[in-house]
Amino acid sequence: MNKDFRQIVDLALAEDLGSGDVSANLLVDETTKASIICREQAVICGIEFAQAAFLSLNKNIDIEWKVKDGDLVEPSQLLCTLSGSSRAIISAERVALNFLQTLSAVATQTYFLVGKISHTKAQLLDTRKTLPGLRLAQKYAVKCGGGTNHRLGLYDCVMLKENHIIAAGGLTKAVENAKTQYPDLDLIVEVETIEQLTEVLTLEGVTRVLCDNFQTKVLLQAVEMAAGVLPLEASGNIDINTISDVAETGVDFISTGSITKNIQAIDLSLRFA
Repeated sequence: MNKDFRQIVDLALAEDLGSGDVSANLLVDETTKASIICREQAVICGIEFAQAAFLSLNKNIDIEWKVKDGDLVEPSQLLCTLSGSSRAIISAERVALNFLQTLSAVATQTYFLVGKISHTKAQLLDTRKTLPGLRLAQKYAVKCGGGTNHRLGLYDCVMLKENHIIAAGGLTKAVENAKTQYPDLDLIVEVETIEQLTEVLTLEGVTRVLCDNFQTKVLLQAVEMAAGVLPLEASGNIDINTISDVAETGVDFISTGSITKNIQAIDLSLRFA
């Protein structure tokens, strides 16, 4: 496990355990067997996080996973069996399941949206609308679900949105400033009108154009205008009911925050044998 993920697990355990698990301390600490079951159809993600949670409390717990990250499972499917310290297993249970249920929710949501656009060339992108502290984990889950990562943060790609353009004194000036200061970074420019798109298409150094809240008929026009010049990304109010129509316009990318923020935890259960 990389150090960033390890730190997330350590923080989660510290938050939950505090000065110690007083309920688990009431148990006789003996070797016990347990299993984790998934109660609904889901794409599983977060195995490494769950495993780290258990083994952090007792390195001798034996865990046998029946699935791997990215697997689609059915209701009542066995995910893993555990054998080891009863106290450690029950103390790590909630943290382990929290990671599994949350990251599997992201992977599952991504999987179903990717399926909606699989007949087109469009790739599904995530956004920065992630749970605080879980961005890298959630972006990993997006990839497990078949999606593609957008920029990781504010540091690895220049993205000029409405307020950047206003503050810079116009779209062309904003692009020129970006290329002067960060010539080696990708540059994505958000546009809200066809007129702005027309302007961007005349500029050098732009990597991609994001069409924000374009109606489908306007997107069709944008795709025709940008063909062979710049790839297009569509974003704004895109959900499971609209994503197919957006993809069928011919855009190259579709970004949506719903796959990381509008999620419902997957129903999981850990039970002692």
